Amino acid sequence: MDQRIIYQNGEGGVAIIIPCDCGLTIEELAAKDVPAGKPYKIVDVADVPTDRTFRDAWVMDKKAITVDVEKAKGIAHTMRRDKRAAEFAPLDIEVTIPDRAKAAEEKRQVIRAKDDKLQADIDAAKDVGALKRMVGK
Repeated sequence: MDQRIIYQNGEGGVAIIIPCDCGLTIEELAAKDVPAGKPYKIVDVADVPTDRTFRDAWVMDKKAITVDVEKAKGIAHTMRRDKRAAEFAPLDIEVTIPDRAKAAEEKRQVIRAKDDKLQADIDAAKDVGALKRMVGK
């Protein structure tokens, strides 16, 4: 089948039902599987994004699924913080060793400066493409 059933889930995201070849029409499947009271849409598979980088920022719109840029910024900030933590990890030990502490702290400051710039760039981003480039996806 070249269609999908989409509906807004209760967590602010979008749920997608991929029809099976079970003898039901897509409308029957929607009636069976979409939670009661949830509005849904039957969309072409081409209207479902293939890039899942910001999957938790997907929202239903009039056509199908779009990415909420503000929610995507939150996800990008989480990715940024995770990357920063990984860069800090080896320095967290070095900074406790007296003869390595100064050099480790200088390296940490370089990471902080880079991260501060990335944080500002994410906050200023206007579209998902820019966010993807910033987080390296």
